Amino acid sequence: MKEKKALVFFILLIIAVQLSGSYFTFSSIQDWYPTLIKPFWNPPKWVFAPVWTILYLSIAVSGWLVFIQSTQLSKKAAFRWYGAQLFFNFLWSYLFFYLRCPLLGLVDIFLLIIALYATLHSFYSISKKASLLLVPYFVWVLYAASLNLGIYILNR
Repeated sequence: MKEKKALVFFILLIIAVQLSGSYFTFSSIQDWYPTLIKPFWNPPKWVFAPVWTILYLSIAVSGWLVFIQSTQLSKKAAFRWYGAQLFFNFLWSYLFFYLRCPLLGLVDIFLLIIALYATLHSFYSISKKASLLLVPYFVWVLYAASLNLGIYILNR
């Protein structure tokens, strides 16, 4: 029962991050983002929702796997990094879309990459499955960083 409650907690946590990020994104998606010059590797807009849905689910399951498979001591450092990457994930939407500042978004996504790499590393020693679940997220964030950089350069 404890494991099921923990899974529900992680899913709700990720939904909260996703919804709060969406709150800051919505208005800019309608009127600001379409006016930006985007790099040629920018995907069609319909790609983002399914990709992020899958990634957020994998982030939740990854956190849950570490939670149920680790001792209290080993969880502490791993979840500091996990929390940091969630924070930077959320903050990026605020900086890039709400403040409409690709430069601040770029700084944030660099910090997200660092925190996510540290999360991958710390999770790996606890649960290889949990760490592997974060690899597509890490690759997507690297791709998103290239998009963010391209948008910053093309729209200065």
